[in-house]
Amino acid sequence: MKVDELPISDRVKEAIIQSGISELYPPQEEAISAGVLEGNNMVLASPTASGKTLIAELCALKHVLEHGGKVIYLTPLRALASEKFQELKKYSAILKPNGRRVQTGISTGDFDSSDPWLEKFDIIVCTNEKADSLLRHRSKWVDEVSLVVTDEVHLLNDSERGPTLEVVLARLMQTNPEIQILALSATIRNVEEVADWLKAQYTTSEWRPVKLNEGVLLDQEIRFKDGASIQIGKNIRNPTLNLAIHIVRSGNQALIFASTRKNAASLAKKVAGELDKLLSKPIKRSLSQLAKRVQAAGERTRVSELLAELVRQGAAFHHAGLSSAHRKLLEDAFREGKIKILTATPTLAFGVNLPARMVIIHDYRRYEVGYGYYPIPVLEYKQMAGRAGRPRYDKVGEAILVAKTDDEQDYLIENYVLAKPERIWSKLAVERILRPHVLSTIAAHYASSEQGVYDFFGKTFYAYQYDPEAIKIVITRILKFLYDEQMIDSSGKELVATKFGRRVSELYIDPISAVSIRDGLRNRAPTITDFSFLHLIAHTPDIYPKLRPYSSEIDELALFVEQHREEFMVEPPRELYDQLEFEEFLGEAKLAWVIQSWIEEYTEDRMIERFRVQPGDLYRLTDSAKWLLYACHELAVLFKQKSLIPKLTLLMERSAKGVKTELLPLVRLDGVGRARARILFNSGLKTISDLKHAHIGRLTRLPLIGYKVAKKIKEQAGGFVKSEEWKKLDKEEIPEQQSLTKYH
Repeated sequence: MKVDELPISDRVKEAIIQSGISELYPPQEEAISAGVLEGNNMVLASPTASGKTLIAELCALKHVLEHGGKVIYLTPLRALASEKFQELKKYSAILKPNGRRVQTGISTGDFDSSDPWLEKFDIIVCTNEKADSLLRHRSKWVDEVSLVVTDEVHLLNDSERGPTLEVVLARLMQTNPEIQILALSATIRNVEEVADWLKAQYTTSEWRPVKLNEGVLLDQEIRFKDGASIQIGKNIRNPTLNLAIHIVRSGNQALIFASTRKNAASLAKKVAGELDKLLSKPIKRSLSQLAKRVQAAGERTRVSELLAELVRQGAAFHHAGLSSAHRKLLEDAFREGKIKILTATPTLAFGVNLPARMVIIHDYRRYEVGYGYYPIPVLEYKQMAGRAGRPRYDKVGEAILVAKTDDEQDYLIENYVLAKPERIWSKLAVERILRPHVLSTIAAHYASSEQGVYDFFGKTFYAYQYDPEAIKIVITRILKFLYDEQMIDSSGKELVATKFGRRVSELYIDPISAVSIRDGLRNRAPTITDFSFLHLIAHTPDIYPKLRPYSSEIDELALFVEQHREEFMVEPPRELYDQLEFEEFLGEAKLAWVIQSWIEEYTEDRMIERFRVQPGDLYRLTDSAKWLLYACHELAVLFKQKSLIPKLTLLMERSAKGVKTELLPLVRLDGVGRARARILFNSGLKTISDLKHAHIGRLTRLPLIGYKVAKKIKEQAGGFVKSEEWKKLDKEEIPEQQSLTKYH
């Protein structure tokens, strides 16, 4: 089917053809034939790069241009949301019937807001959690949504992310039965079940624009799914890296999946030396420039230095411990063909679109604390394998597992290469998972009776797959908990949320977290310090990521807890009574210690050395802490804990900026972070007034400031600079990119 034959606006056809697409892929044609552009609910399950996104875009534009509707585009991750937002912005040149352009917005944070500003947008990209938050706040513009696109719908199977997506879809179907749902996925075995729950039709396809060859490597031989085999030469002993070098020698790139961050970094280090020998001089020059950009992106740490050194040799590792700036640099460089071998943890398979000529799965087993090693699900393997083959560049992609013995090779072929992915099962009926959703159902007035709550959850995917009575038992326990903790109340048959319950739902925290915070604020501690609040939020189930104490840290942390015993708002457990509970408490103390060190201006490198916390984890942790400190502040306001509010206000801002109190006036300036603020302060420029009256030349001579930043600072501080001075400085512009390390 040609694009110009589609039953859509000529303006849309023109935009798509201009982007280089003139003919539909088979899975796209099937979806059109099944009525997806006629408003039918649809589950579209087809491999990566088979064109699912284009179908979503066509549906979105049809709703906006022809029906005057709005579209919500759901993704499981912020990185994916940003990627989709950038893709959808290309339609901003299209005019709507009212003469205004199609506008795309994005919202992934601030869970305590209805985001009324999103009303002006036609297509709103958000994470599943943000959509849940918007529904809890009863955002008025959500009533105008006529299409919801849900990406990666197979994550209904994920025990952490799945339940939120399930509740969001059920809620949207409850509030607007006429809404069109388009669910996208690469791999769904029981697609008919998901479609039946969504009252949707479905199309499935194995078609890919690039053929996928799956196989297993043993020593120097690869056995493929179709029975064929090939031999590769032996350059180095490690089979995984030998295969990667083999594919680079043929002029291609390899993406290697390792089970842990440590393994990913180790593999990259081992292969870099061999890879360096294969690079041309022009590529080496380009990689040298990239390495400098890696070093300049944020603070220099031992991680960034190692990464830069590997990049110079054409290799890199990618995992959640890296800063977002570093991950973006690596992803772009890999897409551009500069980085030849990228090692990564499996999270990349569920994240941004990053295809490679060959995907190598180095480990098919994962280690879980308390469970040991166990084989990964077939679904996870298929997600990783789906990254093989670059559209428009490759005719074939190869996904290869690595075996150590003949028996293991047979096992991998039978249980992964030839196997179908597992069925998707709802993970909703777990009390910890279900608790906040039950509260939000009552607090946001989606149900006003016990039966109403049962009725709503009786329409979820869980109730479709299992006996609804099973989830009813869990809900009953949750309702009792919420009643006992004074989050809900009953008047006759009517259930209502109390002020406490309603605020907890809006704050988007687990009711258990809210109870812990409320009790901590009421009970206080003999001595209240910043650490008191930091440990209080570390004690909640909402803090992320969790930090477990290493065995070498146990004694030091136990001493640390003893030294801070008077500051805890939660009574420390006794080590002799429950060793596991005590070690969990030590983990909470470590987490609070990490955040405290951050606001005391420890450098990122010192955080790595002292606590083994990497930049990406530190960012997520401080982001989580900022949210939970805000929740503490709001609950302190609700319960009239007036003496605590100023302390929490100050701590919230310090946690967000990572500075001591003395730097807060400076870091409020745009373009001034913790490093520049410390340089300004130490040079005697301690206040906005100091900056206002400082000579512009004094600013430009400071490390990390430079002309552009100095100009921005003076403009914000209200300082007057003569135009002749600006012109003079413009000619003498001082380089701004200098190492951050030595300024801490």
